[in-house]
Amino acid sequence: MKTIAEGTQAPDFELPDENGNPVRLSEALADGPVVLFFYPVALSGGCTKEACHFRDLATEFKEAGAQRFGISTDPVAAQKKFAESNGFDYPLLSDADGEVATALGVKRKYITPVKRATFVIDTDRTVRKVITSEMNMSVHADQALAALRAL
Repeated sequence: MKTIAEGTQAPDFELPDENGNPVRLSEALADGPVVLFFYPVALSGGCTKEACHFRDLATEFKEAGAQRFGISTDPVAAQKKFAESNGFDYPLLSDADGEVATALGVKRKYITPVKRATFVIDTDRTVRKVITSEMNMSVHADQALAALRAL
């Protein structure tokens, strides 16, 4: 499956966060653009590095008026442990059945459950930027910020 393209509409969805609270994309977008980053596995080395980089740039994302959401196919309990272990200041969403990953074209059958991919989504649900680097953990947050500043 091909990753959703820039300029297309992101599908609306609702997923539980690390506390089990429902988060709906369309409702989150009422507060500004959303950066949705998929990571393969909570608590793994590369995913921790990527998620911590998003955490460490909190001020820059706030200045850009954007919200950050991490997302993986891990269950809510694993997301909670990941968030608590690293002091994340943003929600981690559980896409346990992979439905959202499939809709955005990042679901995998082999290697890892999802591709490492980040989507900058504007308030009208238009995907403005797609970042798909699998190996460079800091490029996701850095390029997302650059895209937000260009909006």
